[in-house]
Amino acid sequence: MANPLSTLLLVALLSLSAAAATRTKLQPTNNVDGGICKSLVETQGYACEEHKVTTADGYVLGLQRIPAGRSGNKTAAKLPVLLQHGLLMDASAWLLNEPDKALAFILADKGFDVWLANARGTESSCRHTSLSPNDPAYWDWSWDELTAYDLPAAFHYVSNQTGQKLHYVGHSLGTLTALAAFSQEKLLNLLRSAALLSPIAYLGQISPFGRTAADIFLAQGLALLGSQAFPNEQVNRLLDFICTRPGIDCSNFLSVTTGPNCCLSSSSIDALFKHTPQTTSTKNALHLFQMVRKGTIEMYDYGLPITNMQHYRQPTPPVYNMANIPKDVPLFLSYGGRDLLSNVFDVNLLLDNLKDHDKDKLVVQFREDYAHMDFIMAMNANQVVYDPLLSFFRLH
Repeated sequence: MANPLSTLLLVALLSLSAAAATRTKLQPTNNVDGGICKSLVETQGYACEEHKVTTADGYVLGLQRIPAGRSGNKTAAKLPVLLQHGLLMDASAWLLNEPDKALAFILADKGFDVWLANARGTESSCRHTSLSPNDPAYWDWSWDELTAYDLPAAFHYVSNQTGQKLHYVGHSLGTLTALAAFSQEKLLNLLRSAALLSPIAYLGQISPFGRTAADIFLAQGLALLGSQAFPNEQVNRLLDFICTRPGIDCSNFLSVTTGPNCCLSSSSIDALFKHTPQTTSTKNALHLFQMVRKGTIEMYDYGLPITNMQHYRQPTPPVYNMANIPKDVPLFLSYGGRDLLSNVFDVNLLLDNLKDHDKDKLVVQFREDYAHMDFIMAMNANQVVYDPLLSFFRLH
């Protein structure tokens, strides 16, 4: 049985989940009975297709397609939209609420051709052309590779299948990979617009809990890398240690880590814990903790100038410069006043990088009462976030 308390800590630290309060052992979930389509989409009366795409570095990624709303109306004019979840989650993140409150279903019912991506390492994307999850090399990646390989593979596949450019929606880590790609002027020829919910770029102002955890995890970095997959038993022990530190109250993880989410239902939280945690790489987790410590947006730091030289031909990791995002890329950013992961001050740093963006191409929404998980799970998100998002899509 998964450990909801430890799961929440992990998910919150790395931009992903919500709360519970019992303690058993944390293990990767086994959450899909016959796949996401059968377990979460078809059960709600929607048609669903399971697709596979192979990245340039050999990972076989699963995508789910919802080609029509419950009315079953399929038309050639449907525009594709790709949804990308955050860390330790999978495509189920967009399907946790009832259809009138879950973004994937809302988009399908509004006439979009909906595609759900699953990052490498998750249950839908656990295969590789030559490696096994038991091989250390299988886990030798961070969000740099999600940016360089996973996101392009999904973009190109959806565009090739539909013959159209696509809209994109990311939450949390799914915003970071998109921003990084756009800053390198990649994928823009396939993009109509991008909606970024709880945008993660800078992490320097994350909660004190998150900063404490980052310091502890980075101090254990080399040992943790020996574990490869994340989470694992060594991570569990570190989490228990963090909870003993002065000033850290682990009795209320949801508020302490993600911020006080305003509008989650008990049923959506129950659904969340049936589908998390999904597995990622320890290297990916350490990369995010590096961002917390440094307050920068750069590639994975191998720690030694000589090792960085081997990977990057320079002694320090290359920076993702958000100011390099072309000014005419249509962007919708929605962030919350109570979010302790996508912190208001960090989002403002990102917005400062975008200060010269074309005014008619940038929509910024601030929800004073929202914390991190409200953007994908709140009972009123359909009205206060998704309706403006849909209006933005219709303009582009």
